[in-house]
Amino acid sequence: MTDRTELLEAALNSLVEGIALVGEEGSVVFWNQAAEAITGHAEVDLVGLPAPETLKPLLERWVPLTDAEPDLDPKPMHGSPVHVRHKLGHDVPAMARVLVLRDGLGGRIGTAAVFHPTESLDALPQGESSEGKDVKVSQAELKERLETEFEDFARGGETFGVLWITVDQAHDLRKTHGANACNTMIEKVAQALAKGLRPTEKLGRWGDDEFLVVSHERTPEMLASHAQALAGLARTADFRWWGDRVSITVSIGAAQADRAGTLAELLGRAKAAMSSSFHAGGNQITSAPGGLPCSPS
Repeated sequence: MTDRTELLEAALNSLVEGIALVGEEGSVVFWNQAAEAITGHAEVDLVGLPAPETLKPLLERWVPLTDAEPDLDPKPMHGSPVHVRHKLGHDVPAMARVLVLRDGLGGRIGTAAVFHPTESLDALPQGESSEGKDVKVSQAELKERLETEFEDFARGGETFGVLWITVDQAHDLRKTHGANACNTMIEKVAQALAKGLRPTEKLGRWGDDEFLVVSHERTPEMLASHAQALAGLARTADFRWWGDRVSITVSIGAAQADRAGTLAELLGRAKAAMSSSFHAGGNQITSAPGGLPCSPS
C-alpha cells in the first residue's frame, strides 16, 4: 500500500508551480520539482537547512513569529512580485503567495509558498513577445551557428558546448495519438526550454523529437548543471490532450567542445550521452567524456 506522504509528495511534484514548505525554525522541509526548475536549487541541497541568501527575497516573509508579535501572521501574497537569484546567477522574477500552516489545535507549525515565474512559459528569452513567432531557430540556422562557434573556438575563442535533448514520451505519443499530438507536445517543450536559455544561447529542432542547445557554460560541470535546470523546466510544460495532462520528461546529453576534436565528434559525443540518458530510463542528464575544462574565472 502506498504511503500517504509518498502520495502527497507525488501530487505536489506534479504541479507546474513551485511549492515550498518551511518549518517554524526557518529550515526548508519540502521543495518540489517545479521549485527546482524555477530556481535551480535542488531539494536535496535545501531540505533541513536554512534557505540560501539567493532565495531570501522569496523566503523573507517565512520567519518564525517573534515574541513581540505573538498574534501576527504573515499576510498572504496574492500575486506579489518577488525577485530571486537563480543558482546559476541570473535574476528570476516571480509571483508568490504565502500561506500559514497550522495544526488541528490552531498552533502555527510552518509556512507554505506557491510561486511561478512572472513571464508566461510562452515568452521568448530577452523579453521578446512570442506572438506569431517560433521559440526556436531552424535546423539550417542552428547548423550555421554551430559551424561558426566551432571555427571561432578552434582559433582560440570562447569555449562552448552543446546539449542534445530528446523528449522521452514523443515516440509513444506519436504511435498512440498521432503526429499532431506529438508536434503540439514538442512545441510546448520548446516553449518551456526557452524560459531557461541564456541571452546568447540558441535552441533548435534537431530531428523529429530532439533539440540542440548551443551554450557557453564554461566548464563541463556548469554545462551539466544548466542541463539539469532545463530538464526541470521541461517537466513544467503544461501539455494536455483530450483533457488529459501528459507528464513530460527529457533525456539530455551534455558535451563540451574539444580543440583536439571536430564538430562532428562533439555532436557525436552529445548524441551518445543523450542515448545513454534515454536508455537508462529517461529524465536524466549524462555528461559526455572529453571536452576542454576551463577555469570559471
